Amino acid sequence: MSSREFSKIKESLASWSEIRQLLRGGESGQLVPVVIPKDRRGFAWVALLFLALYLMGTAVLADGALAGLAAIGAVVSLAAALVWMWRRAIIEIEEGTTGVRSRWGAIVGVLPPGRHYLWLPWDRVDAVVDTSTEIPYSAPIVACPTAENVPLKSIEFFLKFRIVDPVAFVRTIGAGNFDLVLSSAVQDAIRQRSRQVNTERAYDLRGSDVGDMQELLTRQLGRYGVRITGANIPDVQLPDQYQQHLATREKVAKELSAFEREWELTRKRRIDTLLMEIERSKKTRDARIVEVRAAANTARKDVARMLEEHETEAQRVRWEIEAKGRAELTSAENEAKGLRHLADSYRDNRAVLEYELARRRLDVGAKLAESAPRPIVVRTSGASGESSALSTMLLAQILPQLSSGNGQVRPAVEPN
Repeated sequence: MSSREFSKIKESLASWSEIRQLLRGGESGQLVPVVIPKDRRGFAWVALLFLALYLMGTAVLADGALAGLAAIGAVVSLAAALVWMWRRAIIEIEEGTTGVRSRWGAIVGVLPPGRHYLWLPWDRVDAVVDTSTEIPYSAPIVACPTAENVPLKSIEFFLKFRIVDPVAFVRTIGAGNFDLVLSSAVQDAIRQRSRQVNTERAYDLRGSDVGDMQELLTRQLGRYGVRITGANIPDVQLPDQYQQHLATREKVAKELSAFEREWELTRKRRIDTLLMEIERSKKTRDARIVEVRAAANTARKDVARMLEEHETEAQRVRWEIEAKGRAELTSAENEAKGLRHLADSYRDNRAVLEYELARRRLDVGAKLAESAPRPIVVRTSGASGESSALSTMLLAQILPQLSSGNGQVRPAVEPN
């Protein structure tokens, strides 16, 4: 059983001085939205009125001082009766409450907050109703079956209601009967709601939207002049065995959640490490790309410089070749012109040249003739051998002298 019980609504009979405390604080832990005030007027002032009439009669019938005293007593008694009647006729309705006025037992209207005067003894206030306070009502419903017919340990339902029509509330149902009707309606609404949920999702009823239940209760209790201003389900308790089962499931779910969080952290850590490596690789790649681009730019500059140098060298060589060619062409042209002029000169002096050539030929022939060897004829008799040896020896002595005579040819020696 739940440690909390249904809120109890009742109406109390109290004096006018106790109405404020009962409406605001209740009585013995019970809610008191309606207080039946005790009639405090009474008829004591009638005795004073009769006393005043008696004294007035005495003053009329008596003489002297007695008549004066009776007259004074009659006036005082009449004044006291009127003051008593005036004080007892005052009715003060506090702010936030409404008085239900009746005449001869029939309800004829309401009295708003403030001071009112009920002069007639048959006019009275049957009840003072709290019409401004939202009255809290707690209803722990026990053994509510779910969709699987598993009885829940309890469902605590909390609502707030306000009495908007005090006449309808007092005339139709009253506070005591309203407590029975409200508890029955709340139990029926809660049981219908619990039948719509599965047992494993029973905790979802905590703080769930109960607007449909609030509208249902407002329609059911609206005929009694009551409006439901708010409702919720603050607590749901499952059976002990099912709670143990859920505790095990929650423990497993927590462990699974912890494992998932740990895995998520590990995955994030690995992803962060990989991202850092990727970023580091990107930076290295970017640095190498910058280096490659710088090297490419340097190579491009070097190639451009080499091409420029080669083009300059080729231009220089071309210019040198062209200059040399032009010089050679000019020299050839000049030589050709000289040869042409020389040919013209040779053609013009052909006879002179032929003469000169003939003369040179003669000089050459003379020189050749002077330096040409002359034959030496040695005549020997071939009859004797001795004379032949002697002549040969003499010839060998003479030949060198003949050959060293500066080209002068000596006359031939004929041995005898």
